[in-house]
Amino acid sequence: MTVMYGITNCSTVKKARAWLEQRGVEYRFHDFRKDGLDAKTLQTLVDKLGWETLLNKSGMTWRKLTEKDKSGLNEKKAQALMLNHPTVIKRPVLVTGENYYAGFNETDYQRLFTGKK
Repeated sequence: MTVMYGITNCSTVKKARAWLEQRGVEYRFHDFRKDGLDAKTLQTLVDKLGWETLLNKSGMTWRKLTEKDKSGLNEKKAQALMLNHPTVIKRPVLVTGENYYAGFNETDYQRLFTGKK
């Protein structure tokens, strides 16, 4: 089963969801705000994608963090930030089988779901 993690009102998530729906790809949507994020799931995402990939430093949530929160980042501190502020995670995160993706790129999705470039 394909799972997409994100937040409902994120424009990139909306694009990715529309892409999947237009092509009839079945998936389950996990909203970080409504459904939460547990440490085990986050650890899996970090293991598969890396904390540097998951941590979105260009979003509004990141900009609103204090300098103390942003400085001295390492995996442990980044994971604590992501657990406390899941909207700081790059969106969407797509998990299908053993494939993990952060962000939305039509070419990658096309390759993943149709095998075509």
